[in-house]
Amino acid sequence: MTTKGFDNDKYLSLQSEKIKERISEFGGKLYLEFGGKLFDDYHASRVLPGFQPDSKIRMLTTMKDKVEVIIVINAVDIAKNKLRSDIGITYDEDCFRLVDILTQKGLYVGSVVISQFTASNTAAVAFQKKLEKNGIKVYHHYTIEGYPYNVAHVVSEEGLGKNDYIETSRELVVVTAPGPGSGKMATCLSQLYHEGKRGVKAGYAKYETFPVWNLPLNHPVNIAYEAATADLNDVNMIDPWHLQAYNSSAVNYNRDIEVFPVLNSLFEKLLGQSPYKSPTDMGVNMAGFCISDDEACCEASRQEIIRRYYNALVAQRKGADNANELEKITIIMSKLGIKSTDRKVAVEALHHSIKHGVPAAAMELNDGTIVYGKTSDLMGCASALLLNALKVLAGIPDHVKLIAPNAIEPIQKLKTESLGDFTAQLHTDEVLIALSVSAAEHQLAEKALEQLPNLAGCQLHSTVISPHVDEKIFRKLGIQATSEPVYSVKRVYYNR
Repeated sequence: MTTKGFDNDKYLSLQSEKIKERISEFGGKLYLEFGGKLFDDYHASRVLPGFQPDSKIRMLTTMKDKVEVIIVINAVDIAKNKLRSDIGITYDEDCFRLVDILTQKGLYVGSVVISQFTASNTAAVAFQKKLEKNGIKVYHHYTIEGYPYNVAHVVSEEGLGKNDYIETSRELVVVTAPGPGSGKMATCLSQLYHEGKRGVKAGYAKYETFPVWNLPLNHPVNIAYEAATADLNDVNMIDPWHLQAYNSSAVNYNRDIEVFPVLNSLFEKLLGQSPYKSPTDMGVNMAGFCISDDEACCEASRQEIIRRYYNALVAQRKGADNANELEKITIIMSKLGIKSTDRKVAVEALHHSIKHGVPAAAMELNDGTIVYGKTSDLMGCASALLLNALKVLAGIPDHVKLIAPNAIEPIQKLKTESLGDFTAQLHTDEVLIALSVSAAEHQLAEKALEQLPNLAGCQLHSTVISPHVDEKIFRKLGIQATSEPVYSVKRVYYNR
């Protein structure tokens, strides 16, 4: 059961004030790098219970007439079909999704930048053509030798100067991306260089939720960020520049600390002196001031780390080359003194599986109630669990059959005989469709369906790897799901 630990209203108010203050400090154009997810920051909502995933975009819409958005995507990520694991789509697909949603919210998307671009990257070239067919401006940024360490080369015509200059028209330019490592900061630095050449007053600030600069280095919220970026080898550090300037500790991460000399050199060339004494000074993050229950956030962060551990185990079982990521998360767990058995639903699911001798799943509802499901001839354990959870939430007795067996049999026949499916057991999407059909004539089925929104935030664990379709349903419903790194049957092929 999760307790609210974050004051979201206070956060929106403080954050808006801080950004407006930073715009006025530069007196011209502000390039604001947005770290993390812009409008569906589920990691933040998990480790800071009470944080709303769309908080950032809600704040931006209050000043939308002043805002222009640049989306940055790395050409290498396009070629690799890199996935956003939280919503299960590729970065290039998410780029289009970002454009659509931002536009629907009334925000102006000015352009897309493809970073680390090369003409030989056919996937990136094809992506550009697709963007341009949809009326979206595209710019190229390139790999810069020695970035970020060779400051003299980076801040030169052969460095940032060779990047395309991005035409912008508004005073607050938000630079965002589908995920980390896309090149947002390099894009901002490039723009500052080009704006300086054109005599335009411009500044830079960073809106990065994690690590939270005014929480301790080893606070679970900050450690959970390290687990979330274990594949990038990000490391939280005490900001040495901040410590030297103010004799006060602040937490930042290695990439910002490494690139700070570059930004300092840029400001010195453009303005005569740098307005910032440390990378922490660049930030406008007010999240640390809005934690209302520290222990609730600590526990939520510990649970997030355990979920990351299970997800890494499953990814490895599916064939991912992620030994370093898994090792780092294991070390993080050891540092905090947490174990996989500290995930209550994992323990409950394993006990239920042993008791019945079949794969099983357990869910912890938001009030702390534990619900179970087990594999049968009709449906997998996750599907059975989903039905049982809806029954409990709706107050429907366990013995009531919301879907008649004779309604399931035609679906099973269609799957195995006509569609050549691997299993006749119903997946979660098929269960929900069957339940919807039953709801037309069955009042209790309708009552169960009405409980779907109440599954958001619930914890789930399966003793076997869930099919991809079930994982997608869990994400859409907001269920925080994990599983053991075990297939329900022995197989050499797995449909991701």
